[in-house]
Amino acid sequence: MLDLGSRSVLLVSSPRAAEETLIRNDIIFSNRPRMIAGKYLGYDYTSLVWAPYGDHWRNLRKIASAEVFSSRRLEMIHQIRADEVKLMLRRIFAAASRAKQQSEMVAVEMKTLCFELTLNIMMRMIAGKRYYGDENNVDEEVEEVKRFREIVAETVRYAGVSNTAEFLPFLRWLRLDRLDSKLRVLQEKRDRFMQDLIEEFKKMENDGKREKNKTLVEALLDLQTKEPEYYTDESIKSLMLVLLATGTDTSTATIEWALSLLLNNPSALKKSREEINKVVGNDRLLDESDAFNLPYLRCIVIETLRMYPGGPLLPRISSQECVISGYRVPKGTMLLINMWAIQNDPQIWDDPRKFMPERFEGICSTKDIGLKWLPFGSGRRGCAGESLAMRTITFALGLLIQCFNWEKIGPEKIDMAEGPGLSMRKVQPLIAYCQPRPQMIHLLSQI
Repeated sequence: MLDLGSRSVLLVSSPRAAEETLIRNDIIFSNRPRMIAGKYLGYDYTSLVWAPYGDHWRNLRKIASAEVFSSRRLEMIHQIRADEVKLMLRRIFAAASRAKQQSEMVAVEMKTLCFELTLNIMMRMIAGKRYYGDENNVDEEVEEVKRFREIVAETVRYAGVSNTAEFLPFLRWLRLDRLDSKLRVLQEKRDRFMQDLIEEFKKMENDGKREKNKTLVEALLDLQTKEPEYYTDESIKSLMLVLLATGTDTSTATIEWALSLLLNNPSALKKSREEINKVVGNDRLLDESDAFNLPYLRCIVIETLRMYPGGPLLPRISSQECVISGYRVPKGTMLLINMWAIQNDPQIWDDPRKFMPERFEGICSTKDIGLKWLPFGSGRRGCAGESLAMRTITFALGLLIQCFNWEKIGPEKIDMAEGPGLSMRKVQPLIAYCQPRPQMIHLLSQI
């Protein structure tokens, strides 16, 4: 139990204590602490991420599960993921093709490519639009793309920032960083952009040009016609923004971490490529459905998420007094599940800071690992997007391994330093040498 300024904080760093908080007392710890980001970016604590546990939150979760993360919806948007991953491959292949000699390797900055990949996937799911890497934008769309990119850049800048004023409230009055006003202005931009998007789809509906339920916006607007008092424009905007924020950052980081780990462990990279060659071969590109037959590739993703979970600290707050491990925990206590500590505990894992995908061989489902592996959280407020994230990460990483040879820049190992803030990002973006594999050039040239 810690006193962090004005807040009492219970820090949990063991699977047994995590089980007591996230399973046995899950309903007590089903609320998020009220932070300044929730006030502005979470529509005054009413969004899926920030809303208190209750009827409103349950309905938002139900909508997200049915309209975004259900097996039916994930299969429907399979082609979107395939298109966007192939677009990334095409851009890497084009950069490699500009090399003076075919045998020459080119340096590629992977963080930006992975970010644009996941962001395009989410925006095409949400609104059917691509905002990065699309050379076919007409003139009237250029301004919209510019607005969107500015909003994304600002959101990334403020997302996950540690804010001391959350624990020492008097600092807000000093306005040392003016975070309140910055978040307020950012949210106004985000809200206006999403409102314009909604109005565009409403106009298409009036003109008879909109396709039913093709995108999330269309599905939600159809629900709005049935229950307008609940599916308001604000609730639709809120859900879209939550999905956009949570669906891009962690997946981007995980692909970057995974490729960095493979470059530092070339034997694992070789083993994964051999598995892909055996199962998929060189006559076609790996498909998302192949992941079921590529257990070592899946182990690489699971091991990456163990070593570098996207959100290393899981915040909750107690809604009433309870007992954890024999100790009284007062109502209103902030809970921090230290997932990084649990997933890197030497008493739980053999040589935890060593990259060993083999430790997960034979595991059919991540649920079999238990609460010693928690990158997506657990309980009522566990991440609903785990299936989408695992599909996207495994698919993208598998194709990068299948299609290209990868090497570090220089003899030193890739810098694996972790950045500050509440999300697990690399300090140094990954830049690596790559070259199309000769046996894959004919397929890459056809994308």
